[in-house]
Amino acid sequence: MRTTRTTPTRSIRLLAVATGLAAAAAVAIPTASADTAQTFSASQLSAAGDAVLTADVAGTAWHVDQATHTLVVTADSTVSKAEIAEIKRQAGANAGAIRIERTPGKFNKLISGGDAVYASSWRCSLGFNVRDSAGNYYFLTAGHCTDGAGTWYSNSGRTTVLGSTSGSSFPTNDYGIVRYTNSSVTKSGTVGSVDITSAANATVGMSVTRRGSTTGIHSGSVTGLNATVNYGGGDVVYGMIRTNVCAEPGDSGGPLYSGSRAIGLTSGGSGNCSSGGTTFFQPVTEALSAYGVSVF
Repeated sequence: MRTTRTTPTRSIRLLAVATGLAAAAAVAIPTASADTAQTFSASQLSAAGDAVLTADVAGTAWHVDQATHTLVVTADSTVSKAEIAEIKRQAGANAGAIRIERTPGKFNKLISGGDAVYASSWRCSLGFNVRDSAGNYYFLTAGHCTDGAGTWYSNSGRTTVLGSTSGSSFPTNDYGIVRYTNSSVTKSGTVGSVDITSAANATVGMSVTRRGSTTGIHSGSVTGLNATVNYGGGDVVYGMIRTNVCAEPGDSGGPLYSGSRAIGLTSGGSGNCSSGGTTFFQPVTEALSAYGVSVF
């Protein structure tokens, strides 16, 4: 998440520090009305997902659990019973396909990988250093970090320039790319001491590790794929990786990896690294493809 980024119109709680990602351990609370005996088709699950999006309740995220053929809707502490009822009302005949899971805290947008990088008024975490076929160097981070950002710095005093934003996609996606303009900066293909040699797609149950400039290194596992997250204010992102790894403000954009493989970029979530959390990540393969770059 980037350090909480505050603009004149909204306060972003992703994992960026405006100087963020808040994550919390998800506590599964199945809805009493869920009909676990019924099997729902892919089209019914898709319709249920569309209904959740139409309900437009900030603080919700949802993905299909392929093992149970249900739509898991994760709701943070700001989501009321009335809003959950509205989600089910929108789902209509497919309401039974929805399984509600509560997670403490509030979903927020949260930048070698994991080091602090600074825009004009907020901090994020660097995701992965990458390069294009011509040998130009860049770094990836969260799109909510690069959204509205121009020049990036390596220090809080903003005296050492790293480079400038050359691409940004948020909302819908949550990735951005910064081109290095400072040739004296060493570009490492590592995350901390871990050499990143390739990129891969996440799978449910995969063991993963995250590194960020606020909370350092934390590990966990992938708990869902293709999640949609509604951060509120029109900030809805799709195709996210859901995990039980914690994160906090300022960790936004930081790397998610499994061994030597790059997996994702920290987007947002709820909770913290004291009690645990639910954190969502932008798949890194999508960002690499969009910008025509690769890890090294």
